[in-house]
Amino acid sequence: MPKPKPLPSPADPVLARAEELDALNAILPFARRDQLATLLTDEDVATLKHLAKEGMGDNTLRALASDLGYLEGWCGLATDAPLPWPAPEALLLKFVAHHLWDPVERAEDPSHGMPAEVEIGLRLQGLLRADGPHAPDTVRRRLTSWSILTRWRGLTGPFTAPSIKSALRLAVRANTRPRQRKSKKAVTGDILAKLLATCASDRLVDIRDRALLLSAFASGGRRRSEIASLRVEDLVDEEPVHADPRNAASPLLPCLTINLGRTKTTTAEDQAHAILIGRPVEALKRWIEGASIETGPIFRRIDQWGNIDRRALTPQSVNFVLKTRCKQAGLDPEAFSAHGLRSGYLTEAANRGIPLQEAMQQSLHKSVTQAASYYNNAERKNARAARLVI
Repeated sequence: MPKPKPLPSPADPVLARAEELDALNAILPFARRDQLATLLTDEDVATLKHLAKEGMGDNTLRALASDLGYLEGWCGLATDAPLPWPAPEALLLKFVAHHLWDPVERAEDPSHGMPAEVEIGLRLQGLLRADGPHAPDTVRRRLTSWSILTRWRGLTGPFTAPSIKSALRLAVRANTRPRQRKSKKAVTGDILAKLLATCASDRLVDIRDRALLLSAFASGGRRRSEIASLRVEDLVDEEPVHADPRNAASPLLPCLTINLGRTKTTTAEDQAHAILIGRPVEALKRWIEGASIETGPIFRRIDQWGNIDRRALTPQSVNFVLKTRCKQAGLDPEAFSAHGLRSGYLTEAANRGIPLQEAMQQSLHKSVTQAASYYNNAERKNARAARLVI
């Protein structure tokens, strides 16, 4: 790919970059526009606009922009220079050393880890909030973003060098920070039933939330961004199917296909889709009919007077809906997030003895290792090996 052309340099380059970032206002949070304009270079902004034009997913582009802003801010404080392209191996090693360090060693040697002046500078810019070393997954993600942006500039970097792999491995081993789950608890079938019980009235908000929860769970534990972006045009009615596919005398149930388009692990060309059967279909159609939605976003905001917005719910709103229903059900909202629907789907499938490959066809997990972890946990809890002394 040819190297992105830098933007023209006007009298106020920061203002010019802010105006250029306005073109990405549907993707980047407006509140971060001014901050990113001060952190990013003209070439950075040109690269982001090129990626948007090439059709990169909104969530991926948002993450890349955020990581790029952090990398530029960190590099400026750590080296007194903008982020170089491509980055030298020494700079990558410095990044790892500044973010993954041993708290015990830091207590004995204040120079270990991120220098105090760099840490203070990042906090003043609102780029650093964590206390202590970073989560290893965050460091890996930012290195991955760095690598992706390097490749999109038509360059190569030493991201797979043995020294980088070794530094990461040793730093992670020394890092005592416990891994944080996206959702502390999974929304399994019993939890879902409690949430649905709070949506039993005929109020539009209850009809909407019931359809949202059932659709998100039954379609394989869809991500909150995927649920927020669903449109009427994505739904395809199918012929009714038998409740028991092995029994032709079993009742017929409504069925539809949800075309997901581009997801986190697929492209638009993959034609990713999920199947809904039975109650979720009925709940979804009841909401669409009750809200008189003919085209466009399916799940929309409802104001305090019951008016339905034309715009889609945001991914953050999907998370808010789940937490609100948890509170109404007497559950701890802090223990659950929208990702709990995804982990809960696979956990429930494992508990019911559904083969892993069959569940993955619905959840669209690409990593067998990741999906299997839910099955392994379920099997270990149900196994005799954990019941030798009870």
